[in-house]
Amino acid sequence: MEGGGVRKRSCCSIQKNDFLPEESFKSWGNYTTALRETPARLKDRFLTRSSEQVEISEMTARSSHQMKKTLNWWDLIWLGVGSVVGAGIFVLTGLEARNVAGPAVILSYVVSGFSAMLSVFCYTEFAVEIPVAGGSFAYLKVELGDFVAFIAAGNILLEYVISCAAVARSWTSYFATLCNKNPDDFRIVVHNMNPDYGHLDPIAVAILALVCVMAVCSTKASSVFNYVASVIHVVIIVFIVITGLIHAKPQNYVPFAPFGVRGVFQASAVLYFAYVGFDAVATMAEETKNPSRDIPIGLVGSMLIATLAYCLLAATLCLMQPYTNIDVNAPFSVAFSAIGWDWAKYIVSLGALKGMTTVLLVTSVGQARYLTHISRTHMMPPWFAFVDERTGTPVNATISLVLISAVIGFFTELEVLSNLLSISTLFVFTLVAVALLVRRYYSSGVTTKGNQIKLIVFIVIIVGSSCGISSYWALSDGWIGYAVLCPIWVLGTGGLWLVVPQAKEPKLWGVPLVPWLPSISIFVNIFLLGSIDKDSFVRFGVWTLLLLVYYILFGLHASYDTAKEFEAQRCVQRELNSLEDGAVSSTT
Repeated sequence: MEGGGVRKRSCCSIQKNDFLPEESFKSWGNYTTALRETPARLKDRFLTRSSEQVEISEMTARSSHQMKKTLNWWDLIWLGVGSVVGAGIFVLTGLEARNVAGPAVILSYVVSGFSAMLSVFCYTEFAVEIPVAGGSFAYLKVELGDFVAFIAAGNILLEYVISCAAVARSWTSYFATLCNKNPDDFRIVVHNMNPDYGHLDPIAVAILALVCVMAVCSTKASSVFNYVASVIHVVIIVFIVITGLIHAKPQNYVPFAPFGVRGVFQASAVLYFAYVGFDAVATMAEETKNPSRDIPIGLVGSMLIATLAYCLLAATLCLMQPYTNIDVNAPFSVAFSAIGWDWAKYIVSLGALKGMTTVLLVTSVGQARYLTHISRTHMMPPWFAFVDERTGTPVNATISLVLISAVIGFFTELEVLSNLLSISTLFVFTLVAVALLVRRYYSSGVTTKGNQIKLIVFIVIIVGSSCGISSYWALSDGWIGYAVLCPIWVLGTGGLWLVVPQAKEPKLWGVPLVPWLPSISIFVNIFLLGSIDKDSFVRFGVWTLLLLVYYILFGLHASYDTAKEFEAQRCVQRELNSLEDGAVSSTT
């Protein structure tokens, strides 16, 4: 192992040192010593923050080969559209409209789209300043430290893996519609299993295998395929909207919100699933030719297109049919059948299948880049950080994550997946917004101790009041809690704005209206969390507990050893540079 990096050899050759090469795992004695030092090491990793330069130069050098810079803003816009417009609109719209929100599902998309756009702005500043494959993991590592970054990283990976699994199962549903079959006709139903896990889906596994091959071969080729497919997708969306509105019946909008305001926000929390994927664009910053220009255009442009498409499609669906008649498996295809346009359902199904295929492709590309950067720190085995010299893609990470998605998608129903996915996504986006506040208002050696304490207090007030409002929404129908907690949130944000001076200005691109915009992002994300069901939080808690166990037993010690090794190398390099400078001076 060269400097803690990945061996420069075939990715197919696997050795023990590719997974546990660090000093703590050389022997049982070393591991026992490491476990005894866990409190001190945990404190070190909790307090240690990375630097932009380390993430940009040193970390990327640990993958044996560089990723190829082949993408521009046009590629990123269509990758963003391709990563977002898929299963969410074509499947979850029907599910949430029929059971949770009614025709007001369009407002649910507006709320979740607004929240997603706030998160997009927070992402842009980081992606421009830290253009690496690690995305939000790298941003949190720089601003909030290794420990917080790892917990977020585990949820990022969960988000992507579950997203792939959910979309793959939705692919089967629309394929069945195209074949005039019921989705369960293509699944293996095991009657003595829990219904949430007993409908086995081999087609989901097959489509994921196909996508994996494309993702491994070339990022640029994947981008070109996605671009062509996304253009076709937009044409089909326009067709659905125009032909659907021709058969619109305004009376289908009565009642508009049969489940009330609570139903609108409850659907918004689940429909956040429909916006998951835009952060995959941020992970491609390392492969972007001009990140400072291309990343903001790509992220904001793709999100605007996706939000407009979602609102138009949701409005069209609910005008075509009464919400009580909407089919939850393939809502748009069945809606066209209901108005006598059976032939149109084939166009809709083809469009849905295309959209889901590009979502799977871009998600597979994005999740692999997350795992690659996480593995560069050795929080995950460095074997996953290998970048193939010929393709310029992280082969090991791509294949491994798609394989896990295939196993989950084979067993698990969409509704279980979408709720859990929304929690992980909202949690990570909240952390990114907090990190942006830290980035702007704290700089080591610049921010005074007093201002540092004020910053912490105001962030605690913002997060705490947001949690209070979210909990009050979930548990009460009153108004007194809002009257108390909303002014506290305003006090926290306004206090930060007025009392604490900004310590750092963005070099190339900056989020506007700081601290208000990231603070609103924190509030909206946490508020939507309050609309998600209890069982999903239990699953989220179990997953987070498993992450903590893994981190304490393995990730902590591996990343600690690797960090100390590179710190020692940097010290040696500085001494060598100092000696060389001294030699040059004496010669002169």
